[in-house]
Amino acid sequence: MSIDTAYRAIYMFVIGILALALFACLIRAIKGPRIADRIVAVNMMGTMVMVIMTALALLLKENYLVDISLIYAMISFIAVVVITKVYIGIYEERKAAGKKRTED
Repeated sequence: MSIDTAYRAIYMFVIGILALALFACLIRAIKGPRIADRIVAVNMMGTMVMVIMTALALLLKENYLVDISLIYAMISFIAVVVITKVYIGIYEERKAAGKKRTED
């Protein structure tokens, strides 16, 4: 067994484990139970996809996949920030509406 074959096996094992973890995060993102759990699950999914793309870049010896992975990381970060901002806005509106009802 050569070194290249051993590295290929390790990369494939890591990608398989990450794919299973990605599926578990997808289930958490769908089921919840809270919005915060869903946001964290989406963030974790973005990070795992980035790691899978980097492992594929090493496995296939394609450097452009690392660049795509970095761009994906920036987009994923911005998406999570926007989703969190929207969630906080909705939470504040509900809190203000509940406070107004108790005063009336």
